[in-house]
Amino acid sequence: MGSNFDWDVIDRSWVYLFQTGMTFTLELTAFAMAGGIVLGTLLAMLRLSKFKVLSLTATSYVNLIRSMPLVLVIFWFYFLVPYIGAWIIGASEPIKVGAFSSSLITFILFEAAYYCEIMRAGIQSIPRGQVNAGYALGMNYWQTMGTVVLPQAFRNMIPVLLTQTIVLFQDVSLVYVLSITDFVGAASKVAQRDGRLIEMYSFVAVVYFVMCFGLSLLVRKLQHRVAIIR
Repeated sequence: MGSNFDWDVIDRSWVYLFQTGMTFTLELTAFAMAGGIVLGTLLAMLRLSKFKVLSLTATSYVNLIRSMPLVLVIFWFYFLVPYIGAWIIGASEPIKVGAFSSSLITFILFEAAYYCEIMRAGIQSIPRGQVNAGYALGMNYWQTMGTVVLPQAFRNMIPVLLTQTIVLFQDVSLVYVLSITDFVGAASKVAQRDGRLIEMYSFVAVVYFVMCFGLSLLVRKLQHRVAIIR
């Protein structure tokens, strides 16, 4: 097998794979992480709210999303939501949603459910006395969360949030099923064009392993640096 392995196809195509495919993958990961953390934090605060309606709504959303395969959510949003949107606004044609926008919204909505649980655990790790102290100073729920609880929770949860982001980075490869040119999609195009599936997919596997393993080591070191000693 080694004598038949074509290293030249990797040498010819790696620039295209990184400039086109990896750029898309990293951009989608970064935007989905930012949006997911913001929405996930809001969901976590709603889940911990004393208002039963808000808490139940957020809990139902999180449980629903976490019980569905990501690839199903990708298909559902990409193919079905344009028709639902057209029905809501009364349009005669399906709403046009670009591949990047479709993928971004899907990953934000999906990852928010997982970031929510991370943030909820982080918020609950903060001693209740600090919350009561915020109330004693005249702060309301949102002010206490924003100025007292969340800064500490974020610091505690940074390693776990980054670990979930590594998972998100891997999950982004699923947009390949929509024929989007992410890193896997770009490698697939080269593989199909040159008939070199083993070489391309082996190269993709190595790149993902190196990046994810390296990031995991950084997260492990960061965990010891940012943890609040009690």
